[in-house]
Amino acid sequence: MSQMLALAIVVLILLIGDWIAIRTKAWVPSMFISALLFLIGYWTFFPTEIVSVAGIPSVVATMLMYLLITNMGTLLSLQELKAQWKTILIALAGIIGIVVFLLGIGTFIFGFKTMVVAIPPLVGGVVSALIMADGANAAGLTTLSVFAIVIYVMQGFAGYPLTSIVLKKEGKRLLEKYRSGELQPMDQVQASSELAVTAEPTLKLFKFLPEKYNTDFFKFFRLIVVAFLAYFVSTLVEPIVSISPFILCLLFGIIGKSIGFLEKQVLQKANGFGFAMMGLMLFIFDGLKQATPSMMVEIIFPLIGAIVIGVCGMYIFSFIAGKFLKVSKEMAFAVSLTALYGFPADFIITNEVINSLTQDEKEKDVLTSHMLPPMLVGGFITVTIVSVILAGIFVTLL
Repeated sequence: MSQMLALAIVVLILLIGDWIAIRTKAWVPSMFISALLFLIGYWTFFPTEIVSVAGIPSVVATMLMYLLITNMGTLLSLQELKAQWKTILIALAGIIGIVVFLLGIGTFIFGFKTMVVAIPPLVGGVVSALIMADGANAAGLTTLSVFAIVIYVMQGFAGYPLTSIVLKKEGKRLLEKYRSGELQPMDQVQASSELAVTAEPTLKLFKFLPEKYNTDFFKFFRLIVVAFLAYFVSTLVEPIVSISPFILCLLFGIIGKSIGFLEKQVLQKANGFGFAMMGLMLFIFDGLKQATPSMMVEIIFPLIGAIVIGVCGMYIFSFIAGKFLKVSKEMAFAVSLTALYGFPADFIITNEVINSLTQDEKEKDVLTSHMLPPMLVGGFITVTIVSVILAGIFVTLL
């Protein structure tokens, strides 16, 4: 198969997944459709190395991971998160619930290594799934390498409908309070929504540099320098302690943004984010080439078990945290559920629920101001930060 034909086929699969997700309003996740089509392809006519033939070998995917995780760090603003401290604690409680239940109950049923591989993808996104898949593969655990990808692909099926149900209950409760005069709009929605939009660059270290010199290549160069420093420091501390360079990429991205060396969402501004995500997604699905039909049958039981046990742990711990922090059990559970999908699904689901509850613009504003900020912050904390840290720690346990 020629390179361009391979590239056209694999990108078409991503496109079909996107279109079906849009058509079904994200009830059918694009990841699920794409994974299903890749499996069918591998079981029929795909060359085993179709992703590498298309131009995304492992060395390119590793480079993209460094860039994407460092870019994630630039999203973090302590000021934006300060107003949602309760949300952060509830999101962390939900993750602790997943870890405790899976390492406890899950380990007893399915084994320790299976649960170690399951936890980071379950509370995170594409990057944590890839870290665990690579780690399992390096440890010779081929089935668990596929398991890491499949659990990431499937977790949305539990997260989307559950979130919609609990947010509708929360929305109805808030509407009753608003209509009875007990509730007023909050002024925090705009600040928290900034997590999802691009802010103006604040390059304090380059404030005297004319904007015309801040080219795409200069943005890429600064991002790569920060990623390299993260890698270099991870090698320096290796004799003392083993730290995943990806955890340091996240930390160095935060530092780079804070000191004014990187702008917020620098990869998007360099026009590289879309391509980087495409390459990383293709490499994730490349892991499915090892998934034979018999292997899929082998992992289906631990897959369902891990999701069910994890969600139960998440609910119990977020419920307890919500009680202490005086947050409703519905909102607390919805916030913790963002670990199963993150942004933009948290934004889309919240808005769809609000639009389904009322047509009054003032009521929509009230619901949006109370429900959207915690959902955005919850997804940001769980998927963007904690999952990468967990993956960096758990991959050393394999």
